[in-house]
Amino acid sequence: MKIASIIVRVLMGLMFAFASIVVLFKLMPQPEQTGNVKIFMDGMTASVYLMTTVKIVELICAIAFLSGRFVPLASVVIFPITLNILLFHVFLEPSGLPVAVLLMIGNLFLAFYYRDKYKPMLAPK
Repeated sequence: MKIASIIVRVLMGLMFAFASIVVLFKLMPQPEQTGNVKIFMDGMTASVYLMTTVKIVELICAIAFLSGRFVPLASVVIFPITLNILLFHVFLEPSGLPVAVLLMIGNLFLAFYYRDKYKPMLAPK
């Protein structure tokens, strides 16, 4: 189980690091978007700060996953972003659904693996 968690967190770290670095430093041209995807992305970019903030959070969590430090915290912080990625691909762009599902499964696996770290936070007082 420990080896599986290392593999999952490193793969997720690499995926989030690549995705955030490519967008933050504009290393690749963005593909042409149409329909509802274009409307959604236009809204994200119109806010000016939102996409940059999401990518910076992704990069910080990727560094945590790759270094093995603060992984339970990074897993909690990245969960809403992973959920949004999954829902985006379910409702707007089904072509990326396999990767989104794998990201969600990986995040849920890490949450399960580190479940003992969350118990104090969820204990009633």
